[in-house]
Amino acid sequence: MTVTAWTAAQVARKVIENKALFILDVRNEDAFKDWKIDGHKFEYLNIPYFELLDGVEEILPQIPADKEVLVVCAKEGSSIMVAEMLSDAGVDVGYLEGGMKSWSMYLEPVKVGNLNNGGELYQFVRLGKGCLSYMAISEGEAAIIDAVRFTEVFTKFAEEKGVEIKYVFDTHLHADHISGGRHIAAASGATYYLPPKDAEEVVFDYAPLEDGLKIQLGASEIEVGALYSPGHTIGSTSFVIDDKYLLTGDILFIDSIGRPDLAGLAEDWVGDLRETLYKRYRTLAEDLIVLPAHFMIIDELNEDGTVAKRLGDLFAQNHGLNVEDEEQFRSMVTDNLPPQPNAYQEIRHANMGKITPDNDEQTEMEIGPNRCAVR
Repeated sequence: MTVTAWTAAQVARKVIENKALFILDVRNEDAFKDWKIDGHKFEYLNIPYFELLDGVEEILPQIPADKEVLVVCAKEGSSIMVAEMLSDAGVDVGYLEGGMKSWSMYLEPVKVGNLNNGGELYQFVRLGKGCLSYMAISEGEAAIIDAVRFTEVFTKFAEEKGVEIKYVFDTHLHADHISGGRHIAAASGATYYLPPKDAEEVVFDYAPLEDGLKIQLGASEIEVGALYSPGHTIGSTSFVIDDKYLLTGDILFIDSIGRPDLAGLAEDWVGDLRETLYKRYRTLAEDLIVLPAHFMIIDELNEDGTVAKRLGDLFAQNHGLNVEDEEQFRSMVTDNLPPQPNAYQEIRHANMGKITPDNDEQTEMEIGPNRCAVR
C-alpha cells in the first residue's frame, strides 16, 4: 500500500472543513495529553513509537478501514517509520511532514468579512498554537494586528492582494509566541505600534499605541484607542474597526478570558482585568463581532474556520463575563491558573528585543499549546 506525505495545510483543511480523520500519534503519552492536533471529527490512538519497533500487528485491529489514517510524531522521522510498517501490513496511510513542529508553525488565512467601502478583513488562524493574527485591507493599504513570527506569510499575502502594508500593531507585549510585528514593519516600511505601558523595557523604536489614536486605512477607520483594556498586560489595547469588529487581543476570548499573571503581576492586574471586562466592554455595542488574538479549544472555531462571535452572545455565554462576586472572580483568575506557556519569560525578552534567538531556538520556545486564558 502507499505512504503519502501530508502537509500541515492539508491537515488544516480537514479541521476547518470538519472532515473525518484517524490520527495515530506516536509521541510519548505525556506529550500527546499536553498537546495534539484537534479536529471536530478526528479520532485518535496514541501509541509511543518505541512500543511499535517490533511491529504494528497488535494495533491493526484498532486502525479503521473506512477513514483516512495519518501518523504523527514530533519531527517526522518516527511517523515515517511507523507509516511504512502500516503500509507493509496493507494499510493506506499518510504521515505529517515536519511532524508537530510543522503543525505548530502553520497559518491558515480565512476571510472574516467585508469592511466599509470595499475593504476586507482576514484572520490568520494558527491551528497548532491557537494564535490569531489579522490583516485589514482597504483601497490598496493594509494594517496587520498581532502578527506571529512567520513574516513571509503576511508579506506574501499582501503582495498577492496587491496592497501596501502601512501599519503594524501589537495589542500587547506577547508572552506565549514571538511577534513578527516589528520585523514586518522594518521590511515593509510600515509604522509599528506598541502600547507604551508594555514597552518600558523594549530596546527598539516604536510608535506609541495610545488611547485616542485613530488610523485611516484607505476608506476604513481603525479606532485603536477607544479601548485601553488592561488586565492581561497593563498596556493591553483593543481595536474597533469600522464600528463592526472588536479585536480584543488576549483580554477576551470566545470561551474564556485572559490570564493576568504572565508578567508575575496577577494580584496587581486582576482588578484591571475585571474593570475592562465588566465595565469598559459593557459600554460597547453588543453587535460588535469579537475577534480575539487566541483560541483554546477546537469548539471555538465556527463552521467557516473563523474564530469570532457577537459581543452580546459572549456577555450571555462566556463564564468569565458572568462572575458577579468580585472575590470569586479574583480567586478564579489567580488561584487556578493553567501552567505558564513554554519559555514565556524568554519569549517576552525576545519581544522586547533583549535577546535574538535563531529560528530553531524560536521554534523550541514556542512548542506546545496556547496557555493565555483562564477557563
